[in-house]
Amino acid sequence: MGKDYLADLTALEARQRVARGEVSAVELTEACLARIAEREVGVGAWAHLDPQLALAQARAADVHRQTGRPLGPLHGVPVGVKDIIDSADMPTENGTSLDAGRRPGEDARVVSRLKAAGAIVLGKTVTTECAYMAPSHTRNPSAPGRTPGGSSAGSAAAVASAMVPLAVGTQTAGSVIRPASYCGIVGFKPTFGLIPRTGILRHSDWLDTVGVFGRTIADAAVLADTLAGHDPSDAYTRPTAAPEILNIGQSKPPVTPLLAFVRTTAWSAIDSDCGQGFGELVEALGERCDTVELPEMFAEAAAAHRRLALVGMARNLRRYYQRGATELAEATRAGIEEGGSITGVDYVSALEWREVLHSGLDEFFSRYDAIVTPAVAGQAPQGLAATGSPAFCLLWSLTGLPTVTVPLLEGADGCPIGVQLVGRRGNDGRLMRTARWLVETITAGA
Repeated sequence: MGKDYLADLTALEARQRVARGEVSAVELTEACLARIAEREVGVGAWAHLDPQLALAQARAADVHRQTGRPLGPLHGVPVGVKDIIDSADMPTENGTSLDAGRRPGEDARVVSRLKAAGAIVLGKTVTTECAYMAPSHTRNPSAPGRTPGGSSAGSAAAVASAMVPLAVGTQTAGSVIRPASYCGIVGFKPTFGLIPRTGILRHSDWLDTVGVFGRTIADAAVLADTLAGHDPSDAYTRPTAAPEILNIGQSKPPVTPLLAFVRTTAWSAIDSDCGQGFGELVEALGERCDTVELPEMFAEAAAAHRRLALVGMARNLRRYYQRGATELAEATRAGIEEGGSITGVDYVSALEWREVLHSGLDEFFSRYDAIVTPAVAGQAPQGLAATGSPAFCLLWSLTGLPTVTVPLLEGADGCPIGVQLVGRRGNDGRLMRTARWLVETITAGA
């Protein structure tokens, strides 16, 4: 029997089997490469893949294990990395022809942390152009003929098609949660500032967040733990204790969690099957879930988010516009141009709304363990002409709260729909514990 089945292991299973010597890092990497060779033509998840480099990393990991020295938390586990994240030994082209062949001089901080943890950086996953709205060529392995979402399209698709157990992405609006939901996997956007962004293409200083993809909540947690931590080069990170997301997430809740079902102002766009699914979810949870309406002021969230995002684009992507505006997609050009027209007064107002709305939400968590809300309007839209709406993610991205999506619902066509849980800033482990409880509770009652 061949060893292609190794590609189906979760990250934690793979880590344990490598650590015990039951399987080598080379065997695990070869299984992932074989799976990619089998499925990549139909998915298009990878922007750059160097099998020889991947196998060289795996051989080095096996040699390290044989020395008896301590192993890192992801020793021998292959990981995909979004192609806006610098890697010194692979191209980083940011999804644009203007960066074709670009070779960074050093690794992004998250890549160096992956390597220090013993992970095998398998390759770079496809991103939309400059991680914005113009669709990529990646296809959704969980819903053929439908978009995988964006902008972390390749990372989500690679995990969903079992080409790799883990992948790293980024989110400014909904670029982790949305593709994870559409592709039927776990996507986790941690608290803003928990994971450093040094060496990553910047959109908005106040919104950009590194996120992770896995097939289980525990896998997403261990990857986030590996990447988290203070970095003096990213002023938005803080020197705090390790978050221990996996340990807390795997622990038993001290009391039965209480959830708040929140529709948000995006609810008017909900698809009927998604709305029905949430109605059934809330009914199944019964007294463990209250329906809560947000005050009218939360209608300001989408506009405030847009101002912060587009001003950030105008500042951080200006060099692409100046070098070759005609080579950029129309959506990217329009975003940069609109950002340049936003006044300083409106920008500062958006920053003020960020904290006002966060303060309003923070009150929820004195009573509720988490907010439960849609990740998306419904099933992934048909075709590849658009990446879907991030409307159900904007409030949480604006306020910097940790969010996770879990594949608990299905649409009318059998396509996955994610349920999004939102936690208090800094309570990432508690959020993951609540998400695990929700999955176990709903699965047990199914």
